[in-house]
Amino acid sequence: MNLAELTWVDAKEVMQKTQVALLPVGSTENHGPHLPLGTDWFTAQRIAEETGKKGGWLVLPSVPVGVSKHHRQFWGTLWVAPDVLRDYVVAVSRALASHGLHRIVFVNGHGGNRSALIGAARLLREEGIYAYVHNWWGTIAELLEKLFPEPAAHAGPVETSAILAIDPELVRQDRYKVTSDVDHWGKTVEGVEVGWDTIDFSEAGNVGDPSTGTVEKGAKLFEAASESLNRFCIWLAEQPEEALSPKLHKP
Repeated sequence: MNLAELTWVDAKEVMQKTQVALLPVGSTENHGPHLPLGTDWFTAQRIAEETGKKGGWLVLPSVPVGVSKHHRQFWGTLWVAPDVLRDYVVAVSRALASHGLHRIVFVNGHGGNRSALIGAARLLREEGIYAYVHNWWGTIAELLEKLFPEPAAHAGPVETSAILAIDPELVRQDRYKVTSDVDHWGKTVEGVEVGWDTIDFSEAGNVGDPSTGTVEKGAKLFEAASESLNRFCIWLAEQPEEALSPKLHKP
């Protein structure tokens, strides 16, 4: 159920029944010459929507801009500071809680958002609002390793498969750039990070060989990620408040 598609009358009924809300959070940033700037939030939104259908959870409007300053040299990239993203999702969660829904999952589609979202979850927990961060790629790591044995970092075959499964017309397959000289994300010297921005190690903006991405792999990715998230939501809905609240735990 998508909140934005409901009337307030319907929203009242839904919010009184469901126990968990899903907030997709992504980015609008460079994803190589072949993928749309909205790849991360498109992916997060699809996972949230599929999960919402599986478990009857409420899906909130997506957050389309995240912590992406490291992509700023690529045209069209938008970004906010980490504290801005943190404060925004905190405010949305507080608004949700005012309607009686105190359990929320941030369905994260962008690695750069993680610290800000974790910070938001920690802050909200002190207020009796229980928020958790779902990084979809981490929850299905074993499947991803099987489907994509080759380097599959940013805008590589994993994300290409995801967008192919959403809408093949969004993928410019004629622009695939194989970065054989860049097989992982980032740049280090003696284990020290020296590549602060994407442009430091990838002029094309992607890593790996996107041509190995397929619609079928994308479909498997979404099914596995939504199944995992749905299981987590079931667990979260079943937890008594004393198991979630730090105020109810004795030192």
